[in-house]
Amino acid sequence: MKFDMVVAGVGGQGILSISFVVDNAALAQGLHFKQSEVHGMAQRGGAVVSHLRISDSEIFSDLVSHGSADLVLSMEPVEALRYRQFLSPDGWLIASTNPFINIPNYPEEEKTLEQVRSVDNHVVVNSAELARAAGSHHAQNMVMLGAAGHLLPLENKHIEQFIGVLFRAKGDKVIEANLTAFSYGRLAGSLYRDLLAAGLASADADAVATHLLPWDYSREDVKGWIELCRADGSGELRSWLRTHQGLINGDAATRKRLASIDLNANSKEDLEALISKTG
Repeated sequence: MKFDMVVAGVGGQGILSISFVVDNAALAQGLHFKQSEVHGMAQRGGAVVSHLRISDSEIFSDLVSHGSADLVLSMEPVEALRYRQFLSPDGWLIASTNPFINIPNYPEEEKTLEQVRSVDNHVVVNSAELARAAGSHHAQNMVMLGAAGHLLPLENKHIEQFIGVLFRAKGDKVIEANLTAFSYGRLAGSLYRDLLAAGLASADADAVATHLLPWDYSREDVKGWIELCRADGSGELRSWLRTHQGLINGDAATRKRLASIDLNANSKEDLEALISKTG
């Protein structure tokens, strides 16, 4: 078994914390591990990238070759595109939808996300809102680690153990927020993949999965949201979801309310009022 990943982002986004958790979780499972890091100017928002290699046999190099990564995990969309050249043909690109605008000519956000979504195997998650919902806006890196959890050759119990170790000095409240963030990222990433697998267009899967509060969804929930998107001929619902501040419940009660109205005839204000009744 061999698993190569590249973790990318900007200084201050917790790239090295992700590396710490993955590193120690791998060692706890008796696996071999090598890591290489490039640190940017963190105070100026410089790029940071970490190469992580896991194997059940000895590893001789700590660098991931271009075209060989099983996973590129990025804390923001432009950095995802910067490092997608490392992906193998079957590799996965997992990125946050939240930009870190540290340059004056930062690319147009929607066009950047379109390029991310053009990668065959991809997942996008709203790390900022998920971290906030989990209890700490600093926990975006654990959200992203959760979104990648289905790929990692690591058991969740080991990942969660070392999330606890990483934040031990900050107390139980911080540990709990980061564990919840990890769980939210896992659920949000899974929902996104399931929506795509069921035939929803990537832009619509983005609109839905990145704007719902994570929950233990069912196959019927996935089917229900796809039906709502297909009934939304004018795109009013999807447009509203993309611009809505915060996360909404994705449960059957919310879908039932939305299905009870003519989506194409209602304004965004009407949708806000309707969703507020599900609180």
